[in-house]
Amino acid sequence: MAAPSAAATATAISSGPSSITPPSTLTQRIRLIHPSTLEKHNTESSLWVVMKGRVYDVTDFAPDHPGGDDLILQYAGKDMGNIMEDPSEHSHSDSAFELLEEYFIGKLASTAEEKQASGESHGNPAYILPANDGIIIDADYQPDDTDVSGDFKKHQFLDLNRPLIMQVWNAKFSKEFYMRQVHSPRHLKEPARLFGPWYLEMFTRTSWYVVPLIWLPIATALFIRTATAFVNMTKTSNVDYQDLLARSAQAGQSIASIKVASLALTLPCFVFGIFVWTILEYTMHRFLFHIDDWLPDRPFFLMLHFLLHGIHHYVPMDRLRLVMPPILFFALSYPFTQLAHAIFPAAVANGVISGAFVMYVGYDCIHYALHHQRLPEYVRKLKAKHLGHHYSNPDKFFGVTSRFWDWVFETDK
Repeated sequence: MAAPSAAATATAISSGPSSITPPSTLTQRIRLIHPSTLEKHNTESSLWVVMKGRVYDVTDFAPDHPGGDDLILQYAGKDMGNIMEDPSEHSHSDSAFELLEEYFIGKLASTAEEKQASGESHGNPAYILPANDGIIIDADYQPDDTDVSGDFKKHQFLDLNRPLIMQVWNAKFSKEFYMRQVHSPRHLKEPARLFGPWYLEMFTRTSWYVVPLIWLPIATALFIRTATAFVNMTKTSNVDYQDLLARSAQAGQSIASIKVASLALTLPCFVFGIFVWTILEYTMHRFLFHIDDWLPDRPFFLMLHFLLHGIHHYVPMDRLRLVMPPILFFALSYPFTQLAHAIFPAAVANGVISGAFVMYVGYDCIHYALHHQRLPEYVRKLKAKHLGHHYSNPDKFFGVTSRFWDWVFETDK
């Protein structure tokens, strides 16, 4: 949100005690600030103050303060206490307190646990996680619901009571504002509406079990097709194995005829497909779904971003939008399946695709579980990292099934 103007500042200061009504922490990412960091921001060029445990960067506001910046500089890098409510100094109106909230940047770490979590011992005292604008995230983190009516009134972004896609399409806000808002999660009791009519909504909502029901049989068929092809390749090089499984009478015989030797050839293809998926998972998440910096600042592209992945960051706990709709996965996977067939013989390509599809099913099911299930210890660590991606820093922790590629490309810190 843009800083208020001097005129707005002047009109906001008047008599009458008030109190701060903090904005909901559920619709923004809250930075946890160590006291040692606060103390460094004590000059005109970087002026932070604290009131009731909330930290404000009033650097731009101080010169416009009707009472002069000297009054604010007295509390630079310090706690203001109840000075704004002290009649002997100067009582402030409700508008003044609302104005102050425009400069809110985070919460002051007060307990020993918060101070330790804010990272001072790791040489990064400003953040609870080594990322900008962090909040405390662990595997037990559970956000509360957003005040739907109040959210639109406050942020002027999207009305959660109405279908969202056309709002994004018709919006006049900038890409910078869009990105800031879409990465500030909201939480609804019921799935958000994208298009409105039920016959369109059904294509945007997918229960988690739909993924294995559709894609595991396909992966199994591809695996059998590869193994059958390798069986026939050991018999003759002229066998049309693609026609073999097309004939249902022979399909059962082909399955029964799969030998250990063919499995020895099929399994490496399958395992390679699993490996390929881990790379695709990371690269597509990072460079396609998070193409934020290269995205044109036009409503169509913002709408496309929102439809592809922005909706998931905007309402990350929406149970029906945690796994990929079959149509979307088909569209995204089609170029890669064609590439596999262009690079490898059909038997090998099918085996690779089979492994990748099985790993995709694991990916989507794990992704759902990371948001909604209590998990074993190792997976709990994955969950904490993934929730950190949503609630702390969307430019980190891109891996879902594994942290390996985050480690390789240093996006895990």
